[in-house]
Amino acid sequence: MWRRAKEKASRWRVTNMGYDFDFDVIARSWVYLFRDGLSFTVTLTLLSMAGGIVLGTLLALMRLSHLGPLRAVASTYVNVMRSLPLVLVIFWFYFLVPWIGGWVSGSGQPLKVGAFTSALITFTLFEAAFYCEILRAGIQSIPRGQLFAGSALGLSYSQNMRLVVLPQAFRNMLPVLLTQTIILFQDTSLVYVISSTDFLGAAHKVANRDHRLVEMYSFAAVVYFIFCFSASVYVRRLQKRLMIIR
Repeated sequence: MWRRAKEKASRWRVTNMGYDFDFDVIARSWVYLFRDGLSFTVTLTLLSMAGGIVLGTLLALMRLSHLGPLRAVASTYVNVMRSLPLVLVIFWFYFLVPWIGGWVSGSGQPLKVGAFTSALITFTLFEAAFYCEILRAGIQSIPRGQLFAGSALGLSYSQNMRLVVLPQAFRNMLPVLLTQTIILFQDTSLVYVISSTDFLGAAHKVANRDHRLVEMYSFAAVVYFIFCFSASVYVRRLQKRLMIIR
């Protein structure tokens, strides 16, 4: 009797809609969804954020350089990346990177590059273009008087950037950088096009296996909303705190 009551509690019947909701599929699959799917999404997001910020910082410095060729290369890279659809870039690197690796190694055959590695390269290079513009704005927001003061203390240009400008630029742009990371977290769901098992991909597989599309996609939407909304609230609080410090 207890088992029958539990089954009734876990199954919602809506006769007027002609659909039998069964949210017990979530309880049966949550280990797979979070251990395999969500861990893939979070790992890809964090590694892509770290690589994108490092590469984006270098691109920002190149765009602000006094050397014309460096500015041209960085500007071309940023403009090209920001003008392409992300899903197209994912496809491009997924099929192109193995051939490039084979050509560099001289094997004549495409290297076996996993879907995760390909996705990591794609998101790092793609997001670097957006982090570049954020950091460039942060660097330009620092008063030039601080650069002159650092030069007066005997600091070189690289020391000025590393010790004076970049720390302040990162602090000023931290809320915007985190906001871009939230967007990156959402964009990682596009890796389903190369059959990677991210959180949405895991939910998709469970939905097709158990024929519970409404339940699984609704659950995926709730999880994405909780993560992104919580992060957005934190970003707003951080922004207010930084405004008080300034």
